Amino acid sequence: MIVIARPTAQDHLDYHAAYVARVPDGDFATLLEAQGSDLERDLSDFAEPAAEQPYAQGKWSVKQVVGHLADAERVMAYRLLRIARGDATPLQGFDQDAYVEAGAFNARSLGDLVAEFQTQRRATVALLKGLSPETFSRRGIIKGHPMSAGALLYVIYGHVAAHIEGLREHYGVGR
Repeated sequence: MIVIARPTAQDHLDYHAAYVARVPDGDFATLLEAQGSDLERDLSDFAEPAAEQPYAQGKWSVKQVVGHLADAERVMAYRLLRIARGDATPLQGFDQDAYVEAGAFNARSLGDLVAEFQTQRRATVALLKGLSPETFSRRGIIKGHPMSAGALLYVIYGHVAAHIEGLREHYGVGR
């Protein structure tokens, strides 16, 4: 069982607090695995043409959200690896909108995008399972601010939870 202490405000950037707040207590590997399975189940019967249409001007489509989730998790898992291994090199942010635009996610099938997310999620869980408990308190610098490895795991889960909430609210996913 992998239990990670809930991060304090000093462990992450201010805007990550909303993500951290979305994380339930429990075995972190189980939480991550279940969340990935829930997303896959919720999107399993979503219509392909509808997955390419944003719910409003300037918003992302379902496919773009799922592609973003895979990209963002890759970036955050890389940050986690760097911090967990004691790499003190400061890490920069990334422009999520530019990544979504460059990703051309609407040209791919929703099933392919979900499979890619699931592959990344399994890699994140494998990384988590290979970390020792003292690793979670290690800190690195991201976008000029200190962040702990444990907080990154909370952000990974909470980020996906926030987007699942948006998919349910704006697209009726999972209903």
